[in-house]
Amino acid sequence: MEFIGRRRELDMLGRAYTSGRSSLIPIYGRRRIGKSELVRRFMRDRSGIYLLGKQAPEQHQIEEFLHLASTVLREPLLGRLSVSGWKEALEIVLQKWTSDVPLVIALDEFQWLAESSPELPSVLQELWDVQWQNSNRVMLLLCGSHIGFMEREVLGRKSPLFGRRTAQILLRPFGHVEAARFQRDYSLVDQARTWFICGGVALYHRYFTSEQSVEMNIRACLLEEFAPLFREADFLLREELREVENYHAVLMALASGSATAPDISARSGIPASSLPYYLNQLIELGYVARRHPLTGRPPATRHVRFAVSDPLLRFWFRFVFPNISFVLQMGDERAFTERVAPQLDAFYGEGFERLCRQALPALYQQEGVSAAFEVGEFWSPDVQIDIVGVRDDNWTDLGECRFGKVRSARAVADELDAKVQKYPNPRNATIGKRLFTRESVPEPRRSPGVRYHCLDDLYGDGS
Repeated sequence: MEFIGRRRELDMLGRAYTSGRSSLIPIYGRRRIGKSELVRRFMRDRSGIYLLGKQAPEQHQIEEFLHLASTVLREPLLGRLSVSGWKEALEIVLQKWTSDVPLVIALDEFQWLAESSPELPSVLQELWDVQWQNSNRVMLLLCGSHIGFMEREVLGRKSPLFGRRTAQILLRPFGHVEAARFQRDYSLVDQARTWFICGGVALYHRYFTSEQSVEMNIRACLLEEFAPLFREADFLLREELREVENYHAVLMALASGSATAPDISARSGIPASSLPYYLNQLIELGYVARRHPLTGRPPATRHVRFAVSDPLLRFWFRFVFPNISFVLQMGDERAFTERVAPQLDAFYGEGFERLCRQALPALYQQEGVSAAFEVGEFWSPDVQIDIVGVRDDNWTDLGECRFGKVRSARAVADELDAKVQKYPNPRNATIGKRLFTRESVPEPRRSPGVRYHCLDDLYGDGS
């Protein structure tokens, strides 16, 4: 199986490995994002111990670590040792390591190891401070899929490991350009549609095969009882959370269009006083994001909205979860035709807005923009603007996105002009106008003062 992407991360790990010093590198990101695959790829040609943490007693996990070490170090007796805890186990293993290159120790799903061994972060701190940091003995990789836990218990100021990391990797989903390599034989339109659903998560993209249409992949991967992603969202939530029914209700409300706390509370049936707890848990896992209208000035708290940040979860809670009984009774073909297809273009339109916001920094680079910037969107009771780019050179870009067929480019440009008039522009910045479409707008149909971008521009030469 081809390993796609992550070149920058692999290069960074390689430099740390050959730096002549020990290294301590947290690697974290949401589930299914490819952390384990990245680490195993890095360790492929290097000596190391890879331990996948489990929800299991401490002694079982220490014994497994020693068994793995006995194989890597070719010390059979290590696998039969009885030790008093993690400190003794780690010290013994490092004593046996006699090479002049560091031993890679990768502790994956670190949050589960720490759950069964709460003292483990303090043990690693002591070993790092006293024995490892000034040597070239160990490369310690701490991997976790609970973003909040990793930021709080490994990177946070109150963590025993605070300030000791030598680098860190927050592994993010693939952007649309890199993700297109999973479906090389698709057209740009179908590569984009696949990204709208799979969201740059490698595992999901691998399920979508280029030998089938996007629609057939949706049916085969999401709308069959035994499909690999038919119960994916439920599995993700149950691996990390309790009371999953309440999280289902919150995500259903979000996927159905609720965005403010009062609306989410009303639709989910969860009291307003309890809702922040559930939202914060989902945010910590990387599944939900807070958003605010972008103007270049700090937003008011009352303007905050929430959205499902993971495209597959957004698809699942919009189309799969509400229709599970229908799928089981009527099959994937009718489920797609009757329950998914009528709303699919609207779903793709939302995905295109996200793609365009992600592509704007690359467009700035192509255009030679050197100022710092922030990309987002804007809304008010009067107007919704799909893309806002606030730049430090006192320039603000406002953009409209249309993934569906554009019958009149001038009418869309006029609509954008009307929205520009309703944008508050508190910095009194120069306003630039951009129109993003699926297909290129011919020159004679373009309006002056508007920059036009189509999928060819957004994908560039990267696909």
